[in-house]
Amino acid sequence: MATFKKTAKKTGTRRSSTADPQQQAERLSKGLSESAQQIWLAGVGAFGRAQAEGAKLFEALVKEGLNVEQNARKFAGGRADVVRDAVESSVGQARHRATDTWDRLEKVFEDRVQRALVKLGVPSRDDLADLARRVEILTTELRRQSSTPAARKTAKQATTRKTATKAAVKKVPRKRVRKTTAG
Repeated sequence: MATFKKTAKKTGTRRSSTADPQQQAERLSKGLSESAQQIWLAGVGAFGRAQAEGAKLFEALVKEGLNVEQNARKFAGGRADVVRDAVESSVGQARHRATDTWDRLEKVFEDRVQRALVKLGVPSRDDLADLARRVEILTTELRRQSSTPAARKTAKQATTRKTATKAAVKKVPRKRVRKTTAG
């Protein structure tokens, strides 16, 4: 347990040491409870006054607000269109600046992504488009070259088949000789 040091007051009369701290504690306790009571009563009084005068105060504020609004409308009168145009112009300029800033930010992002892809060895869109064009050119060339000889070849084969079948019909079958192979 904590022990408190007793301090003796240097006065002409000595009081008993046990009565003095108890009296101080009682006075302090009484002072605190009186202060708390006063604070509580002040709060209750403020609440009562706010309830009684709240409606009156609210109505007065509404009237004052209406007066201010009417004065503002009289003052603004014909200036509303001018103000609206100025605001729209400012908003348009801000929108334009924001769009420009966004476009620049997007461009910076795209450039950084492109640099990262190049570092990784990923082909770009232009590289892929170029490659696709080259493949298409090669495919077209291959088809052109392969179709010409193939057409010739198939035409030759068709004519040799026709003549071969005509010759086979006219020929008399011969005996087949069996060939033996040494193995």
